[in-house]
Amino acid sequence: MAVIELGVTVLDCPDPRALAAFYAEMLGWRVAEDEDDEEWVEVEGPRGRTLAFQRVAEGYRPPSWPGQERPQQLHLDFDVRPADIDEAEAKVIRLGAKLVQPDDGIRDFRVYLDPAGHPFCLCMCER
Repeated sequence: MAVIELGVTVLDCPDPRALAAFYAEMLGWRVAEDEDDEEWVEVEGPRGRTLAFQRVAEGYRPPSWPGQERPQQLHLDFDVRPADIDEAEAKVIRLGAKLVQPDDGIRDFRVYLDPAGHPFCLCMCER
């Protein structure tokens, strides 16, 4: 075991519970039970994977992707089999994501913004 291991990835947002629900539904994970905490909400997945969402009480400004006025600083990549990419896209859009860069036959990923404006990619790869 390494001395240092990656723990949880945390995304700032104005509504942690809503953004946690988006990612939980998208990934088939579950929102951790702590309905009293509106400042920090975690989504738990397999093998101890966790995404957390932290409230920014005032002045939240989402990244301005693809521009650099407010750089993304971080984005999430999610693997999807090429045969499932259209189904995955329909799901994330139904959940509130916005497609901002489709694959163009050259790229093997599509870029979206989650409901709080964070960029993420659905990356086509065989798993």
